[in-house]
Amino acid sequence: MEEEGLLLASPSSSSPSLLSGISNVSTRPFVLAFTVCSCGAFVSGCVSGYSAPTQSGIMKDLNLSVADYSLFGSILTVGIILGALICGKLTDLVGRINTMWIINVFFISGWFSIAFAKISNRSLFFNPKVIWMLDMGRLLHGIGIGISAYLGPIYMTEITPRNLRGAVSSCSQLFAIVGSSLFYALGTVVGWRDLAILGAIPFLVIIPLLFFIPESPRWLAKVGREKEVKAVLLSLRGAESDISNEAQEILDYTEHVKQQEDGDSGFFKLFQRKYAFSLTIGVALIALPELGGNSGYSYYTDSIFTRTDVGRCFRYYACGCIWETFTPTGFSSWIILGMPCHSHFFLLAGGTSILALISVLVYFASYGLAMSSIPWIVASEIYPVDVKGAAGTVCNLAGSISSCLVAYSFNFLLQWSSTGTFLMFATVTGLGFVFIAKLVPETKGKSLEEIQSLFTDPPLKNSTS
Repeated sequence: MEEEGLLLASPSSSSPSLLSGISNVSTRPFVLAFTVCSCGAFVSGCVSGYSAPTQSGIMKDLNLSVADYSLFGSILTVGIILGALICGKLTDLVGRINTMWIINVFFISGWFSIAFAKISNRSLFFNPKVIWMLDMGRLLHGIGIGISAYLGPIYMTEITPRNLRGAVSSCSQLFAIVGSSLFYALGTVVGWRDLAILGAIPFLVIIPLLFFIPESPRWLAKVGREKEVKAVLLSLRGAESDISNEAQEILDYTEHVKQQEDGDSGFFKLFQRKYAFSLTIGVALIALPELGGNSGYSYYTDSIFTRTDVGRCFRYYACGCIWETFTPTGFSSWIILGMPCHSHFFLLAGGTSILALISVLVYFASYGLAMSSIPWIVASEIYPVDVKGAAGTVCNLAGSISSCLVAYSFNFLLQWSSTGTFLMFATVTGLGFVFIAKLVPETKGKSLEEIQSLFTDPPLKNSTS
């Protein structure tokens, strides 16, 4: 496999050319599409960051036990699993834009369900101490995230020029970190009900813009709407742009994929031998960050810090700042250092609380730089259009199940052994680093069709040659 290497390069390393390239494609439809995807990622970040600063408040107000709150925290991942099961089929069936409308319904309903949760004797899980509206809201949020985690990167990679695809997609997904860090900070001064109301505000921006953003040209080609492909590309690239080669490449490759189907276009086509390598890459990249403890860090930061004497407001403010400030300039390989550092703190009986804070900040910074966005960018690039929906479902499902396991077990693992918990996560992260270094190929500078051919077929000959 040519051009192998780490997919961990910072977009900021070539900022002048990046800014110039973005300026060249900054048509109004492209900017609006980027804004919608960024706001969607922002909302997902708000959802992920909601449970950490609100843990003590919700548990106190509703008299929840650790097990009750662990259910509330982890039911998000149950929803993510449900979203993962339908994300590929849904986006293929109704299109990228219509799916965005559906996601917004889940998110808005979830925020208001949490905000107006009341004590009830009824529960989805037959536990009278659990507020069913609270859990339902979190479940709806999970479904929304499960779909948008696949849809956002897919849509951005399909509408962005090849030379800017990685940088633009990463920038869009980094808004998830902004949302999470903002909710970390707001959660120290705003009540949990009010924080849920604030979570609905971004939709005042998203919903109006959905009327003005274009459908993916590659989805249009897939469903046989070839005449619209060039029109959409012109709107995205500008009326004066020459989009003939790009449009022809999309149409030719879509036709090539259809010819290779041999009547088999079902879900299980993904499990043919020619897709084995790309499926392994996608599943591993999506699952590794979750198995490395991301859900535990994100959902239960309060549980981690209650074992120290670090001030509550200071610790959340610091976490928020590190996500927003260090993320663009840090080094992704720090992710292997954050967790061992944390385990060392708990290993030393007389360790200082500041060491725990620093190790969490290092983890957040390193995760935010690369592993929060790049795995999904790669997964959105490597699958042909005929199996992209099925592949997205499988990758999303693998990550969701991994997240669910970690989210539910995290508090119990801390009670068992703090040292053992973080050493286990550090081991998984180290193995992931080796996997990426040895097996994941570089995709920079290639069109989606070239990348997909690289993984499955010999490169297509230019139809004009």
